[in-house]
Amino acid sequence: MAPRVDPEVGCIIPEEGQWPVDPQKDVDIAEDRLWIDGCFDFFHHGHAGVMLQSRRLGSSLIVGLHSDADIAANKGPTVMNLAERVAAVDACRFSTAVIPHAPYVTSLPWISHYGCKYVTHGDDITSDASGEDCYRFVKKAGRMKIVPRTPEISTTDLVGRMLGCTKEHFIPSLTARLEGKDGNGSEEQHKQKVEDMRRRIKDYAAAPNGKDEFVAVYTYGPGAARSNGSHATASSEQGTFTSIVPGYDPRPDQRVIYIPGAFDLFNPGHIAFLQSVTHLEEKLARDRGWYTPEAQQNRISTSRKDYSPAYVVIGLYDDSVVNRHKGINYPIMNIFERGLCVMQCKYVHAVVFGAPDNTNPEFLGSLPACKANEAELPSAIYNSNARNPGSKGHDAFADARNPGSKGHDAFVDARALGLYVEIQEHDFQDVNAAQIVSRILEKRSEYEERQRKKGVKSVGEGAIRRLEMEKELAARGG
Repeated sequence: MAPRVDPEVGCIIPEEGQWPVDPQKDVDIAEDRLWIDGCFDFFHHGHAGVMLQSRRLGSSLIVGLHSDADIAANKGPTVMNLAERVAAVDACRFSTAVIPHAPYVTSLPWISHYGCKYVTHGDDITSDASGEDCYRFVKKAGRMKIVPRTPEISTTDLVGRMLGCTKEHFIPSLTARLEGKDGNGSEEQHKQKVEDMRRRIKDYAAAPNGKDEFVAVYTYGPGAARSNGSHATASSEQGTFTSIVPGYDPRPDQRVIYIPGAFDLFNPGHIAFLQSVTHLEEKLARDRGWYTPEAQQNRISTSRKDYSPAYVVIGLYDDSVVNRHKGINYPIMNIFERGLCVMQCKYVHAVVFGAPDNTNPEFLGSLPACKANEAELPSAIYNSNARNPGSKGHDAFADARNPGSKGHDAFVDARALGLYVEIQEHDFQDVNAAQIVSRILEKRSEYEERQRKKGVKSVGEGAIRRLEMEKELAARGG
């Protein structure tokens, strides 16, 4: 029997049992079930922002991902392969399901099979290889909803930073920036910038529905600011925690887990690590009776709903700290951007901007999650054993042991306290920021041409310089 074909798009309509993801039978179309599709190449907060706004329009969001071959034919080579892109999108708290191999030109039979009435997309134009609108048939059917594109970020911007060596994207102090005391422009522009940044932090910290509060967000540093709706929640000799978004505190019997790091170019390597942490904590919880019917009912009676056994707190290093350990113009994303990427991840419950690159017990004990849980210290401090090939043992995940920084070990206190836990190998063990940059550099001529077509100038010399600096860094073991 010949396969069914969408007469408008020309793609195959799978038979029952051949759809890439269940359900295999057609789902009744619902007004509040939405579809969004795209490449989502090295998934960043711009992508998450579109998904956040889309999720707010309904109760569920189905995400279609194009195949590597379709993207290459219509747009050019991907940086991340399909499996990596699926992992990234699946970890976004605002996505309900991920559908790989979705047609590049959106097909009505595909979205209808999964019960989606409407398709959402940012207010930019996406075209296929022939230059035609990828959403022309959906728009013709009146089943399109447009949401604003996330400002000040794009894949093109990030590739430009990778091909060059500039540091203009760095933020010297996020606390100062959030107070309007840092950056260029007039007082009014500073005020607007502060409002926009705070709003975006609050947005990305939202629950899966994109509306309710979920992730708790803090800045940490000496003399942390307390205006603009912020308030100091805890202090240590090193500095003060200032609440930006309240989120929710750890619930009864949840283990507080602390994970410090750079989390640059938030990617499947980070995600698989966080997923491994979650799975290990679930195993430990199962061993202590967390999932018995009695324990579950007790949690529901106390908190009105069940919850996970671990409360994961991410400590994000400042740009200057990351650059001191990594060099060149790392981090590729500044601390604000890295924070948004971490916040949208479904495995994260709290974020601390400006965390120190150590696990000093005085700092750990002052973590707001520990204070709320009446705990002296976190239950565990996790790190990855992922190694950056050629870096002579440098921990590329958390920037903990960089030979170029005189053997600095961010986890020395965690080990002494008996809190250190190292996650072993996972599916995306070798994926990290440096490896993503190397993928760009390996195909730099193709990406330089793409940058030129988008109006980005002077990328050639910067890419050559970058390649030389990356080789020097690898030779030094950094």
